[in-house]
Amino acid sequence: MTLARPRTHFHRRPGSDATQPPEARGVARDAVKLLVARPDGISHAIFGDLGDYLRPGDLLVVNNSATMPAAVDGHRAGRPIVVHFSTARAEKLWVVELRPAANATGHLTDIGPGERIELPGGAAIVIGSSYPEPGFEGGRLWTARVVVEGPEHSVVSYLARYGRPIRYSHVPRQWPLRYYQTVFAQRVGSAEMPSAARPFSTELVTALVAGGVVIAPITLHAGVSSAEAGEPPTPELFEVPPATARLVNSTHAAGGRVIAVGTTVTRALESAANADGMARQAAGWTDLVVDPAHPCRVVDGLITGWHDAGASHLLLLEAVAGPDLVAAAYCEAVDRGYLWHEFGDSALLLPDR
Repeated sequence: MTLARPRTHFHRRPGSDATQPPEARGVARDAVKLLVARPDGISHAIFGDLGDYLRPGDLLVVNNSATMPAAVDGHRAGRPIVVHFSTARAEKLWVVELRPAANATGHLTDIGPGERIELPGGAAIVIGSSYPEPGFEGGRLWTARVVVEGPEHSVVSYLARYGRPIRYSHVPRQWPLRYYQTVFAQRVGSAEMPSAARPFSTELVTALVAGGVVIAPITLHAGVSSAEAGEPPTPELFEVPPATARLVNSTHAAGGRVIAVGTTVTRALESAANADGMARQAAGWTDLVVDPAHPCRVVDGLITGWHDAGASHLLLLEAVAGPDLVAAAYCEAVDRGYLWHEFGDSALLLPDR
């Protein structure tokens, strides 16, 4: 599948990567910068001011997936590599990405079916087929049978002992797993943090609820996010519970707005929407690609971090807020020195609906 290219174009300035958690640079989680983009203009605040831009009766939908320590050192024919565990297709069958050791960028391109990668503690993975399309040479993702024995009989418990959070080269040092969890994290399963919710603090959540904003969960276990430009998102496991579906529908019926906290939430809610824009209980695998050709039926606004040029996430943002508003937000963020990636700043996109 080939995606259309996002209409949003921008060139980030040097130094725009968030290289460490905000707490490490003396900034509280909810004190990162917040850009608010609406049809009548763009304003700037800190994330703790989010309630100033919401109304009583608005519904925030959050992802309660918790981040796994999904990176494990391995050896391929005696040479060190890093295995990123992305998505569990079954208990011992996972989608993985294989990368060079240390801070090298990009995936290994010469992987072949049947290869065995040795892992710590006597574990191993045996490569199956390229994913999601079998038989694709040089692909980024692969299925792998996981061989785990002893007390770490499950892959998740094995990762808890031997894994560490996935880290890319824009973050020069390793940080403990707690820095990669949101306040909503309850159900372990994401390879990488659903980072749009990272700036929420317990104090902010309390203030929002006390002010009449409703908060409801979905679950979507996010896979590895290092997709190349033009690469569609891979299938992900999700659940929209009955209570959240009811709240979405009642919010719309009462004239409120449904605001997704992140692209993962948007994908889950839109996967659970029918043709009439009604949300319903849903669970399973979604391969939905949200883009301007498939406009949103449920989501009215979006809280998000900042994505790289060419990323498929930008198509989703354009589907929610329209390409003009997204482009204006990104140009302003570049001009104002906003920080990118999982430890960076945030945006609230509120199209006129």
